[in-house]
Amino acid sequence: MNKSKIRKLEEKITYHKSLYYQGKPEISDEEYDKIEMDLRDLDPLNPVLALIGSPVDEGSEKIQHQKKMLSLEKTYDPNEINSYLEKGSLVSVFKIDGSSCSLVYENGHLKLGKTRGDGEQGENITYKIAYISDVPKKIEEMNNLEIRGEIYCKESSLHDLAIEMEALGLEKPTSQRNIVAGLLGRKEHVNLSRHLSFQAFDLIGLKFQSEEDKLKKISSLGFSVPEWSLHKTEKSIIERIEEAKQFMTNGDYLIDGLVFVINDISTQEELGETSHHPRYKKAFKFAGETKTTEIREITWQVSRNGILTPVAEIEPTELSGAMINRVTLHNFGIVSDFNLKPGDAIEIIRSGEVIPKFLSVKKSANGKASYPEKCPSCGKKILQAQIRLLCTNKDCPAQKIEKILHWIKQVNIEDLSEKRLQEMMSQGLVNSIADLYRLSVEDLLKLDKTKEKMAQKLFLNIQKSLKMNLVTFVSGIGLEGVSKTKAEKLISAGYKTIADIQKLDVNKIISIEGFAEKSAEDIVASLDEKRELINELLKVGVVINEAEKNLSTKLQDLKICITGTLSVPRAEIEKLIKLHGGHVVSSVSKNTNLLITNDTDPTSTKYKKALDLGIDVISEEAFLNRVGV
Repeated sequence: MNKSKIRKLEEKITYHKSLYYQGKPEISDEEYDKIEMDLRDLDPLNPVLALIGSPVDEGSEKIQHQKKMLSLEKTYDPNEINSYLEKGSLVSVFKIDGSSCSLVYENGHLKLGKTRGDGEQGENITYKIAYISDVPKKIEEMNNLEIRGEIYCKESSLHDLAIEMEALGLEKPTSQRNIVAGLLGRKEHVNLSRHLSFQAFDLIGLKFQSEEDKLKKISSLGFSVPEWSLHKTEKSIIERIEEAKQFMTNGDYLIDGLVFVINDISTQEELGETSHHPRYKKAFKFAGETKTTEIREITWQVSRNGILTPVAEIEPTELSGAMINRVTLHNFGIVSDFNLKPGDAIEIIRSGEVIPKFLSVKKSANGKASYPEKCPSCGKKILQAQIRLLCTNKDCPAQKIEKILHWIKQVNIEDLSEKRLQEMMSQGLVNSIADLYRLSVEDLLKLDKTKEKMAQKLFLNIQKSLKMNLVTFVSGIGLEGVSKTKAEKLISAGYKTIADIQKLDVNKIISIEGFAEKSAEDIVASLDEKRELINELLKVGVVINEAEKNLSTKLQDLKICITGTLSVPRAEIEKLIKLHGGHVVSSVSKNTNLLITNDTDPTSTKYKKALDLGIDVISEEAFLNRVGV
């Protein structure tokens, strides 16, 4: 069955059916019938074929939820999330800022779509849901089940939607945040819902052992699911929070934090729920403050990938304890859609340590938004790619310097500032990352105010950075969408050399926890683009220390906790656990397989809990004997 073709036919049918019932058909009846026949041939029982008319009153129909759609308990303190680790591993997903939705499937067919409403009852939005391409109309699961998730609007979709709404004589969207509820509540032009997206994160009707298993099942049914991460340590949680901060700044849809849930389903069932929220799930949010200010000027910055990012120079405004002078306007699409220009009064937000950004227009000044026609760095003509302006000139100075600065930061070359790098480039000493390693002390002496001692120091610092681990190398070359955390995940999945990394394909990447299809495609395309850079860096002497391979599978997948005083540094025992396939956990729970301790004091909390739970307890010496040391 060609699922891609079926989805395209579903979209065409719902689009043209809605226009027909509004009295605005774009195609003849014969053309429409042909589309229905094509879908019937491929999927004769497809529920889209059973849609009748355009039920404009559906939004007023209230429908009871079989299981209450609860809210989430919220926290702004990472320590409250860390405390969950005492119950076992956690799964996290980005908390999408959209509208919650419930989808009911009977015998594999979509029968009902409803909003969260008050948690007890939601509004019937079945017909609007039919337009959303991320929502399968038929799934390969005959059990009656319910899928829950979030409807949201991507930045790229908002741009297309704004153009279409303006052409229809409708008021343009005021914000990415509010447009979802606006479209779901419409009683006309319901086909505009096709600009919305959906991600599923819960499934009711089947039994699972873990939250991870549930997400994998949802994905296998054809739904878009959030990229998730599994957490066993506090360090992993902090890294994930940093990822969320980056996504809040650079992501293509709105999030307002993260959702953390205990992975083990039996533990979830033990903890249960209150009338308001589950006890096994919590939302981590960034404390945010908004204010209104005025745009003084809009400038455009060029990233290492050639994307032109608009930045508003604003009237200085104190926000979340800091004086703000500039805010990101995201991309060309936002400037265009909201007609942003000097003199506009805009609402801005700063959440925690996240870069301040634009939220909405409070009062628009006279005039029209303007955009650069040429790259502000190299002067070459720029390309409009939907919501982005791109400089495609690979020799663009701004792109080059940003790529080299990124490398310098990742490999930690001390004393090599942006100012020094700019001077190196203006003198023709450096034109690429690899050129850093071709520099001599004599070259460095040519730099302004650089004497023998500093030249020697700079040279040694650069040479010192020739040796690095694989995570640093992969992060440094700037693969699209690959942070240090993502690089660690690739390597932990068994891709231990740069040759292994270069052989990755989309299927291999999406099989790794935390990678969705779109990010996998970006990584594969970026690897191909970076092939020449990788070869050049290896030629100039960059040495990548291969990730250590496991010595054995003696501890494969065992969750092991360590407590008390040891005869060797704890890091050595942790390293041995990992090299033999085990996982180090920070606390004892029913999911722990082994406790290593030299202390048999019955008052020790971890020791006592291990005994109560029937977990094996062994000494340091017994552990070393077990792994053959």
